[in-house]
Amino acid sequence: MELLPGYCIRHGSSLDRSLLVKFMQLTYQEMFPDGDFSHLAQTVEQYFSSQTPLWWVEEHGELGVPTPCRSWGLGAMGRTGDGEKNDGGLGVPTLWGWGAMGRTGDGEKDFIPPPHHPTTPPHHPIACLWIGNAIDQVTGDRHAHIFLLYVVPEHRRRGIATALMRYAEDWAKNRGDQQMGLQVFQSNQAALNLYSHLGYKTQSLWLKKLL
Repeated sequence: MELLPGYCIRHGSSLDRSLLVKFMQLTYQEMFPDGDFSHLAQTVEQYFSSQTPLWWVEEHGELGVPTPCRSWGLGAMGRTGDGEKNDGGLGVPTLWGWGAMGRTGDGEKDFIPPPHHPTTPPHHPIACLWIGNAIDQVTGDRHAHIFLLYVVPEHRRRGIATALMRYAEDWAKNRGDQQMGLQVFQSNQAALNLYSHLGYKTQSLWLKKLL
């Protein structure tokens, strides 16, 4: 399925666990270059299931020669269990390392189909969207919660993050959700700009104290 001109979106499967871990590690490493994020494999193992869907974005077309998007089935995503009781507190902020964006919005108005980049071969993911579930503690309603939204640096400012957020919102609406939630580091101003532009508002603050 085409997400944007030059890009396809496909549903992930249980075979993508290691790749999901890699994308999560890339996300955190951009914010904390000296960190060791091997523990994120445990997060994926615990929360990745048929109830927490995953999507990948890939380029279609190589060296300016357009090719059709591939067709993908939904596939099984592994074990059951959706972690609704504490999905909202996983500590999996939506970082996606959009440090180069630098302004509200992501350049959709002047989108230019991307050339092939040597570090992202055709049919290899260049962006990732992983959605979980959370419970609104005020209303008691289940709603979608974005675990991970990441776009590789060389494909940023092309409208991909915005398109993925719209895709996620449509998916949540179609299953009956009334709202969408996410977490983001306060220092990630580019991400904050994007979410504000898309209409997201701060509902609570997550505080911590080193002991």
